Amino acid sequence: MPSRSSSPHLPGDRTVLVTGASAGIGEAFARVFAAHGWHLVITARREDRLRALKGELESNYQVMVRTVTADLADPASPTRIADELSAAGVHVDALVNNAGYGVAGHLLASPWATHAAFLRVMVTSVVEMSYRFLPPMLEHGYGRIISVASLAGIVPPVAGHTLYAASKSFVIKFSQALSAEVAPQGVHVTALCPGFTFSEFHDVTGTRHMVRRLPKWMWMDAYTVAKRGYDAVMAGDVVRVTGGVNRTMAGLSKLLPEAVVLRAVRRNASKFRKT
Repeated sequence: MPSRSSSPHLPGDRTVLVTGASAGIGEAFARVFAAHGWHLVITARREDRLRALKGELESNYQVMVRTVTADLADPASPTRIADELSAAGVHVDALVNNAGYGVAGHLLASPWATHAAFLRVMVTSVVEMSYRFLPPMLEHGYGRIISVASLAGIVPPVAGHTLYAASKSFVIKFSQALSAEVAPQGVHVTALCPGFTFSEFHDVTGTRHMVRRLPKWMWMDAYTVAKRGYDAVMAGDVVRVTGGVNRTMAGLSKLLPEAVVLRAVRRNASKFRKT
């Protein structure tokens, strides 16, 4: 991994850190950035998948890839990742806060330890990773931060996955506030809001059999979502909802009375959410 040169803007001399890079949207983000000539630091819990992705990206795109095995549910992980990269002389020009998952069912259906770990990954780590990697970006006058939120953070929530929509709404508001702070100094911050995306998410939450009932036109592939996110942060868009269907749903949720939208969401929630 090259150290920081005098020009952080040159292709082939930039490094992106992607969390949750072992599958789904995070893996797709790694491929998108590699295709644009970025070097990478990829982190996730599954070391075998990270190493496989590292070999693929280095072979296909002639970029340098560093792997860091870490679980962001561990409160010490953000500091450890930052310290390891600092010790290696790696300057992070872009950060993709992608790691995430869902906890199915009602709030009281899971022990507090499960929810606490969820909040550390979905909320606390997003803020702390941004906090730790933002100062060098400001120092160099160039930075990109993408935090993967969701359409669920925009439309009214329903029963089940109680903390998921709330965590994604936080990510959107946090990204908007952070962007207002740092955009004048050359750092673009984007909250990416996909809808249904082909990934392992629904396998982890145990809802794959449910979402299969949804029509194909409601889905997007992970690479397309990641590509839209890359284009958005490079253009300086603060919030990007991916796909025409999702943008329509997001727009209607703001224009129509909340009670009307909530009834519509509730009628269809049983198709994709455990309650």
